[in-house]
Formats: sequence, structure tokens, C-alpha cells
Amino acid sequence: MTTKLQTPIDYLKGVGPNRADLLRKELGIHTYQDLLNLFPNRYIDRTQYYKINQLQQNNADIQVIGKIVAFKEVEQKRGKRLVATFQDDTGVMELVWFRGQKWIRDNLKLNTTYVIFGKTNLFGGKFNMPHPEVELHEEHEKNLRSAMQPVYPSTEKLSNKGLTNRVIIKIIQELFLETGGRFTETLSENMRSELKLIKKSDALFNVHFPKSQELLARAQFRLKFEELFYIQFQLIIKNLIHKSKIKGFPFEHVGNYFTNFFSNHLPFELTNAQKRVLKEIRADLGSNAQMNRLLQGDVGSGKTIVAFMSMLMALDNGFQACLMAPTEILSVQHYNGLLELCNNLNISIKILTGSSTTSERKKIHAALENGDLQLLIGTHALLEDKVKFKNLGLAIIDEQHRFGVAQRSKLWHKNTSPPHVLVMTATPIPRTLAMSVYGDLDISVIDELPAGRKPIKTVHRYDKNRLNVFKFIRDEIAKGRQIYIVYPLIQESEKMDYKDLMDGYESVSRDFPMPKYQISIVHGKMKPADKDFEMQRFIKGETQIMVATTVIEVGVNVPNASVMIIESAERFGLSQLHQLRGRVGRGAEQSYCILMTSHKLSADSKTRLETMVRTSDGFEIAEVDLRLRGPGDIMGTQQSGILNLKIADIIKDKDILQSARFYAKKLLKDDPKLSNPENKVILDTYRALSKYKNIWNYIS
Repeated sequence: MTTKLQTPIDYLKGVGPNRADLLRKELGIHTYQDLLNLFPNRYIDRTQYYKINQLQQNNADIQVIGKIVAFKEVEQKRGKRLVATFQDDTGVMELVWFRGQKWIRDNLKLNTTYVIFGKTNLFGGKFNMPHPEVELHEEHEKNLRSAMQPVYPSTEKLSNKGLTNRVIIKIIQELFLETGGRFTETLSENMRSELKLIKKSDALFNVHFPKSQELLARAQFRLKFEELFYIQFQLIIKNLIHKSKIKGFPFEHVGNYFTNFFSNHLPFELTNAQKRVLKEIRADLGSNAQMNRLLQGDVGSGKTIVAFMSMLMALDNGFQACLMAPTEILSVQHYNGLLELCNNLNISIKILTGSSTTSERKKIHAALENGDLQLLIGTHALLEDKVKFKNLGLAIIDEQHRFGVAQRSKLWHKNTSPPHVLVMTATPIPRTLAMSVYGDLDISVIDELPAGRKPIKTVHRYDKNRLNVFKFIRDEIAKGRQIYIVYPLIQESEKMDYKDLMDGYESVSRDFPMPKYQISIVHGKMKPADKDFEMQRFIKGETQIMVATTVIEVGVNVPNASVMIIESAERFGLSQLHQLRGRVGRGAEQSYCILMTSHKLSADSKTRLETMVRTSDGFEIAEVDLRLRGPGDIMGTQQSGILNLKIADIIKDKDILQSARFYAKKLLKDDPKLSNPENKVILDTYRALSKYKNIWNYIS
């Protein structure tokens, strides 16, 4: 059947070259297969027939059985309208047409039983139905139509060119007649019976022409499971192939660097989550395969120390390690944080960024190549061709979503063999998304904060409360604390944002005058050196208030800063608000986050603000963010391609997704080569899938 489904759509009865062209351009339908996988996005339930005396004033589509007993033409401002009197045994209503009157008069007969279908209006105490669908009762009874009518995705152009929903239903009916409604099964008998899934052919028929609500639900479940199962199956195979083909350097022993640091220099007790993650990393590094792991942890959960201890394992086995961060501010911070630890252990460490001088670069290049330099921290500058390592064993990438795949692979090729890769992110990724987008990476999660950290108190205040907020700032500064005030930065309106920031800076300067108060200002238009100077003043405690745009979102660590004020908080996304809040709460004192907004708030903005006030759990926040924005937005365009699903919905169907992943893993564990005859259908489907690339191009 698969071969027949690759037939170009032009050859289907009722399509022809013009319609085929429209279907290709508007809906991307090239073959019978594509048409079969054009799934309805809603259904109109035609199981109910209403009597005229039961009609209600609402906007539902309904159907009535009755007879046309009279026609009349009514003059109106432009032309005429045709009105038919329609009756059943309970009452009378009107059918109205504003165009196509001649065809209707010629084709509809008086005193013949019809089924009419459409939306009703109440006008002058009488119901009417404009432009109803009209069908002879006896035709209606014998049609290949289900009780529930599918409504297909469409475009304005299709409707204008006469390719209405009714026409699409007709050509899909034709497709089922031509193929006999028989389609190749794609899931094994065992899996179907274990999950009580209906057959492939039944699922496809009932998703297009459902016989009942229950059959529709079973058809949708079957097709959603299948779509998600094959995506997970591919990702897990990719991971397994990666592990079997790409050999990593086995780090066979834990040596002096690691044990000395663990016993004598660890600045605080590791949390259980940090210990668990280190175990997972250590197991990867000790195996023969290349590590490819994603480390997720909320702001302040202690990912950096885990990264550093992983680097020590590389050093203990005679390898070099590097850490790449997306911004200069963040790499400098990583470098300063690790410098002291390295000095204690007598490890050579350097930083390489866009600001490094030519002479510094030359020294770094030479020390890397002869192996004298053990750890290198830096930005994209690490990717330059001139940067060559003697033996890079571990590459760590921070805030991975800011680097493209091409940039990651550049790091791989710094060696004859690819180094182990640990990717870190402080943006919690909802489980469903992590399973889909990073399904080929192993995932570790640090899900507890270090002991002694007090939760940040978050409140929402309106602009009219500003005086109270300023009083609160004065009290905190009097206690010796420091304050962030952040303004939105939205690329499209840079001028407006700059003006907001400057207006804000002026009003803060008026309320907190010099010399009693010192204020730093940081924004994207400043030169890096000026930005750094202002940052340093704040870090050293020379200024009490930092007024900034979201430049400071990632990676500024000032334990003494205890208040984060976010202006126009309604203009920020949830993950950004969460990241910004994570800039405070890094010391032992109680910290606060104040979300300032105007009174006018959209429903989504209210949900975001309420979520921030209610919880500081990054994973819960990420789930809400996913519901509000959808997967494509969160992953950015680069990675949202995998989520262009035909029937499943990653948010609503997360239970099906987890089940699909479980079954894909189980199958590959029990029958890794799919040699069991029972699994032949899955092997065939997987091969066809690899051939056609697009998951739905083969699934029938």
C-alpha cells in the first residue's frame, strides 16, 4: 500500500491539475500520503437532529429534517434575496440565500424531505438559516459520511477557489474508495494488544470519518502514540549509535586533583542532587563511549562546581578541558570563580575572549598546544581555527541554547578524537520538551538548592505603589544591601527602551541623590570597557544601585545584592523573569524580587506574574511557559522543526509521549536489532522513515 500512497495527488479522482497545484502550494499536499495525513482540526457532531420548536439562540451548527413549502424573492438595497419557508411537524422557519438563487430554484423541489445544516439566527421572533447545506434525506442516509463531520485546515485562497471543506471531504472519501481503506500496519501485534490500540486502517478511517465519539478518541490516541513513538525511537537509536560508534577517551581513574579538591578545598557540602549527577558523569567518562550529556539545574543550584569537578577528572587522566560561555561577562565570572580553586590546586588556567590582546592570545595558543595550559575558559573565541589543544578530553558548554549545532561540532574537531561533551543550562526545560528536543542526549538534573539558601520573596506591585517601593529600597541600602533595577530590552523598539531606561535612571537619581547614593548604569549601547567598569564598581560595592537592561540576565554574581526590581515586568517572558530573579538570593540574607507593572495587563501577563509570585521552582515555571508560548517559541526556530507534529500535541499529550518513550526504550532493550519476526513491521517502518525523512510520509 505504501507505494500507492506515493502517487502524486493530481491522479486522484476529483482533483486534477488546478486543484493539485492549490493543494501543493497552500497545504503542502503532494501525494496521496500527504492527503491521508491531513488530519481534521475539529468535528461537527451530526448525530443530533433538532425539531424547529427546539431551536436555541446560539452559534452551534445544527441539522433539521423537513420540507420546503414555498419560495419568495425579497427586494433589498442591492439586488434580491431568496427566502424559502421550511417546516417540520413542530413549526416553521426560513432559509435565506443572498447569491446563487437561480441554481437553488432550479434544483430544490417543494414538498420533498431534506436535511438542512448550518447556523441559525433569530430575527423578528422567527428562526432563519442563511446559506444552509441542503441534502436530500435519502442521499443523506446512504452517504459514506460519518455522524461527525470533520473540519479540515484551510486557507482563504482555498475557500475562494472553491476548495471548501465539503470538497476536501469528498476527495478524502475518494482516496478511501480508491485504496479500499486498507493501510499497512506499522506497530507490532504485541504492542497493539498491550496498549489496546486499534488497527492502523481503523484509526485512519475513524480519524477522518468517525462513527462515534469513542471511536474518534481511540483513533486519535492510536495515531498520536504512533507519531511520538517513532520520534522517540529515532532519537534513542541516534543516542545508541552515537555510543557504539563514537569512542570517547576512557577516564580510568580518579586521581590526586579530584581527591585533593574533594577532601581539602570543597567550599561547601555537596547536595545529594550534585552527588548523584557527578556519579552519572563519572560513569559516562569511565565508559568507552563519548559522553553527550545535558546538565540542567536552576539558577544557583551549583552547576559550576559539578562542571569543575568533571574537569578535574579529565586532568587526573592527563587531558585538558575547556568551558565555553555565551557572553564575555559570563566567561569572566566563570574564570574568576575557578581561578582561586585552581591556584589552590596548582592548576594552570587562562581565559580567552574577544577582548584578549594579541600577545595574550599567542601565549595561550602556544601553552595549549604544548600541554602546559590545562584549563581554558572563554567565549566563541575558543572556536577559532588558531585555537588548537594538545589533548582536549572534556568540553563544557554553558547556556547551550545560545550556541548552534555547527558551533558545537567545531569544538569536537579540535582533536583527532572528539572530547566528552557536557552541555549546561540554567533554563529549566520541561520534561516533555527535553524528551523531544534533547531526546538523543543523556539528561542529568540538579533539582535542589544548596543548604542555607533562603527562598527569594517575590511580590507584584503596580506603578502607583512606587513611593513605598523606593522607601523599601532606602531601608535595604541602610542595612548595607545593594539593588538591581532592570528595564526591558526588546530589539524592535531599541529607541523606546533606551528612553525608558534613561527616564528611569533620571527618576532613580532624583530619589537617590549623590553623594549619599551611588548609581551604576549598564546597557547594550555602552563600550565593553565602560560596561565592565560600571559592573566592577557594583561588584566592589562602590555603588548601591545598578540600573540596567537585561544585559545582566545571565551570570552576574553579587552575593550582597538582595533586591531585584523588574520594571514593566509584563513585557518579559517567564523564563527571563526567572533568570533575572536568580541574580539575587546568592548570599545568606533574605532577598526580594519586586515585579513592577502598569494596571493594564493581558490574561497571559497576569498568569506569568501570578506564577512568579507563587513559585520559584524553575521546572514548574517552565511548564507554565510551555503552555503559554508553545514549543516552537521556547526552542527558537533552530530546534522547533522536530516539533512540527501532525496530530500529537507535546503539551496536551505528554502522558502519551512518556508512554511512547518507555515503549521505544523497552523495545530496543529487548530486541536491539529488531530481529524478532514480531517486530518486522517496526523495522520496515523505521527503514521507510529513514528513507523519506518526514515522519508522516511513511507511517501509512
